[in-house]
Amino acid sequence: MAWYPGATRMELQPESDTQPAIRPTQFIIHSIAAPWTARRMYEYWRDSTSLDSHFGLGYAGDLGQFIGTETRADANYQANRRPDGTGAVSIETASNLQHTDPWSEAQVEQLIRLGVWLHERHGIPLRICRSASDPGYGYHRLHAAWSTGGTACPGDARVRQFRELVFPEIVRRATGQPAEEPAPAPTPAPSEEDFMDFTSLATTKPMTIQAGSWREIYWDVENQDGADDHGAGESSFLSGNHYTGTVSLKFAEDAPVGVSVRMVQEYTGGTSGEPTDDVPVGKRNHAVSVTGRVPVGRTLMCVVTNDSPEPVTVAWAGLRLLTWPL
Repeated sequence: MAWYPGATRMELQPESDTQPAIRPTQFIIHSIAAPWTARRMYEYWRDSTSLDSHFGLGYAGDLGQFIGTETRADANYQANRRPDGTGAVSIETASNLQHTDPWSEAQVEQLIRLGVWLHERHGIPLRICRSASDPGYGYHRLHAAWSTGGTACPGDARVRQFRELVFPEIVRRATGQPAEEPAPAPTPAPSEEDFMDFTSLATTKPMTIQAGSWREIYWDVENQDGADDHGAGESSFLSGNHYTGTVSLKFAEDAPVGVSVRMVQEYTGGTSGEPTDDVPVGKRNHAVSVTGRVPVGRTLMCVVTNDSPEPVTVAWAGLRLLTWPL
């Protein structure tokens, strides 16, 4: 078993001793649809149901651990424990009865700290889970196989916080990147009044990446650029904005092992990269979900890296983003 030193140990028995072992490869975040403390969640698991989670988090940041992270907990349906012995670490978080409210600042901070520890302790990779079994970080409704009949958990407001604040900050702290500014407060749901824009770019010129090298994508087709940050035919396309959307790639041939895609921020004196997304072997078409924020004074570009022993050609690339100001 593994017990997180930042949580209060409230061990569920007999589950903690009798449920099978897992090798943790995912962290899945839930809302419990009740304004409970960690202690109340423990009592509910203990007295009222056969279900359970590894952790429980109250509004005030009170964090309890009920089962060791190398033991199965039953909150994630098919992700609880797979036939190969891998499984997900789960946390239930206090919310209103409809789980429509955002996490409190104290909850956000605890989620970030726990996320960093899970990466350091269990090697969970710093990426959002691309499929139901893909190692990484996620939230309950991200993949259908994580619930028995579909769910909206943890709610729209918290999904935005996860993508815009919690997960990026886990990555920043886990990789030791310096903070550019104090961690922002939870971002409210953007609306038309928040001046949301749409950016749609593409490239029609094939691009070959030699073995052991990388290249940024130069966008020569500008379908729409609401943020007005893209120069014709340039690789950089955004500054001073939040963004969320998709990068799509079409390869000339099946992708070999070792090809990856990442968003990179360029600034005076250097660059900094977002988490890498590996292209599955044998794929010709690949779409990458991207979310983040680009400070003023930096610009964003998309980079394809080829660590395979042979050249790789991107025949076409497309970019579709919703953006809104910092």
